[in-house]
Amino acid sequence: MNTCCTEHARASAGLPAIEPGMPEPAGTGLSRRNFLLRSAGLGLAVYGAGKLAKLPAFETGVAHAQGAPQGTVLLNVFLDGGVDSLSVLAPVEDATYRRLRPRLALNDGRPFAEDPRLRWHPSVNALADLHAEGKVSVLPAVGYTGADQSHFTSRHFWEVGALDANLRTGWLGRVLDGVGAPDNPLQGVSLDGHLAPALATARNPVAAIAKPEEFGFWAPGAWGPADELAVPAFTQIGRSLQGSGDPAIAQAARAAAFAGTVRDALAPLGADGKPLYAPAAAYPQTADNFPKRLAGFAAMLAAGLPIRAASVRAPGTWDTHANQQETMPKNLQLTFDSLLAFQRDLEARGLADRVLTLVWSEFGRRAAENGSGTDHGAAGVGFLIGTRAAGRMIGEFPGVDKLDAGGNLRATSDFRGLYGALCGDWFGVDPAAVLPDARGLGKPVILK
Repeated sequence: MNTCCTEHARASAGLPAIEPGMPEPAGTGLSRRNFLLRSAGLGLAVYGAGKLAKLPAFETGVAHAQGAPQGTVLLNVFLDGGVDSLSVLAPVEDATYRRLRPRLALNDGRPFAEDPRLRWHPSVNALADLHAEGKVSVLPAVGYTGADQSHFTSRHFWEVGALDANLRTGWLGRVLDGVGAPDNPLQGVSLDGHLAPALATARNPVAAIAKPEEFGFWAPGAWGPADELAVPAFTQIGRSLQGSGDPAIAQAARAAAFAGTVRDALAPLGADGKPLYAPAAAYPQTADNFPKRLAGFAAMLAAGLPIRAASVRAPGTWDTHANQQETMPKNLQLTFDSLLAFQRDLEARGLADRVLTLVWSEFGRRAAENGSGTDHGAAGVGFLIGTRAAGRMIGEFPGVDKLDAGGNLRATSDFRGLYGALCGDWFGVDPAAVLPDARGLGKPVILK
């Protein structure tokens, strides 16, 4: 029985840690075009300020907008570690399920209206409420054929939108290269304070901001009036030198100008770690930063900031090799109670029709328990949340009586097809200009 993953990790500057020998995260290899400006652990990552050499042909094509509503926003929520889909939506009355999970099988839960075999886990009642309102599209078995059970490899595939270990730009980054602008670092926002690989661009900048009220810069040896004058001065110098004929000076100037742009945009939302905004919904009270980041993001949208995509990691670990009954319910409760509050916040502010939230994990778990937990699997569960979400199942639950050769759920929908629908129908971008496999995959209906 595995008790945990013992993968030794290393960090790539500004990107998540990975195991040696695994695919490099999207964004690796663009270090000459990265600028990371930090203060007290917070900062702005200005990324993709120049063109990356040797881009695949599909990336170099221009992804023209096709008339989608301007200002549509996607929030990308990652459940890191592989969430157990057979706990989130469980076939509680299935005899095979109960044989495979003598300890971990759920005994009850609210019925899932679209498939009478399934019940919601009691800790995701918030999600069940939104589903009952027609605001959640469920992907009960999403993945890809021949699932790789390495965290790093499977996560990389989801982040780049292709089964390609060598791709270095994120799928949302390529969307932003098509619909974004070279002077708007807020078009893509990593809400964890470091670059999210899915947002890694080749040309246009994106930002990394944990919470808007904590954004700022520290000037060494300066405080008080001098500190207050330093950043605006550097910003002005940067703006005046962006057209320099010296590439190094132009790059540094662009970074300073972007930093000042973000600082000015966020200033009305808070200072010195204190928010100047009030959430329009009641978020869970917890020491975890996840609900606070969602509340800050809603406030950023309400302030009119030009954001098109954002990414954030859900709280806790979802790699439940052991002690699943103790850890998973708490993580589910906090994650989906927070996302319900975020949805209510958007609705109260009149922003809900502009925003979709995508919830995903790199894979599901093995159908059979290992004792107190479950090991890495194949197809998992995903959700698309929002008032404009179609609110109907994408794919179907394949059942536990026809597992693959490894004892895992078979995928009935491909994540790349979902991405294609988001590209074309939500962002108004030609999927073929973003996704290398777009022509071979169907697009599900994702919008009402």
